[in-house]
Amino acid sequence: MSSIISMKSLLESGVHFGHRTNKWNPLMRPYIFTERNGIHIIDLQQTVKLLTTAYNLVRDTAAQGGYILFVGTKRQAQETIAEEAIRCGMPYVTERWLGGMLTNWTTMFNRIQELEKLERMHETGEIKRLTKKEGLLIDREIKRLQTHLSGIRNMKRVPDLVFIVDVMREHTAVHEANLKGIPLIALVDTNCDPRNVDYVIPSNDDAIRAIKLLVGKIADAVIEGRTMVKEEDRDLSQTIATPADRIAAGVRPRFEEEIELDDKDLLGASTLAKLGPAVTEAEEETVVAPVEAVEEAVAETAAEVEDAAEDLESDVEENL
Repeated sequence: MSSIISMKSLLESGVHFGHRTNKWNPLMRPYIFTERNGIHIIDLQQTVKLLTTAYNLVRDTAAQGGYILFVGTKRQAQETIAEEAIRCGMPYVTERWLGGMLTNWTTMFNRIQELEKLERMHETGEIKRLTKKEGLLIDREIKRLQTHLSGIRNMKRVPDLVFIVDVMREHTAVHEANLKGIPLIALVDTNCDPRNVDYVIPSNDDAIRAIKLLVGKIADAVIEGRTMVKEEDRDLSQTIATPADRIAAGVRPRFEEEIELDDKDLLGASTLAKLGPAVTEAEEETVVAPVEAVEEAVAETAAEVEDAAEDLESDVEENL
């Protein structure tokens, strides 16, 4: 398994720095390399290995059309999470995690539809028919819903993966993902509990550079997965050129494509046997008709040539 990140870039970003030794979680002992100046140092060899595993999982999930929800509400991660999620076209949460966002998704989806309804009132000018107070209340509600739901408004169902920065701060999101059985990928520092995380990435979850580096790698995995799907579709469209080939491959034809099929493909054996003589006669007529038309055209042309020659001879005699 080839690594997707170098040890040098991890060291330069400060991924190896953990918390102070008096704030550590003993369950993180397997991921700690050593202690220096009262600070735990994370084993970057395990970080590279586990990050590669998470990268492959995210890539495969994106290639299958799945959703990966990016979650990071701490100040150091908000901007990075929003930028990288938008870059790869995935939903994200950077404000307060609303309780029930996964376990009560039906209600959350209804609130997203309510936000779209209120925005349509603004676009169509229907809000101008209301009183000033009602309009202000609607504007306030739109702003509140946009703050909390803008990152997930394009998500039509529960995500297939959840990627979290700082599992201690996002403990509600971790709990809901575990209840729904959604695989969880997280950046886990030395003061966190890794037991509830399916795919642990031991790293510093407080440094902005470290967060940006690792979140960017997860976003790159999403983009790579989607690129794989586009390349497969393009190759399939090139290899399956004709409508008949597409039907044989199980690809449904488009409506504008007209597929011409012979009688042998549409009729049964008994029907073809009854229609056999008629079909052969029709074929003979279609072959004979063009030949007769050509012969008539040749005869007419020959007659015209003879008439023109006679006229020419008579004119010559008169002149003489």
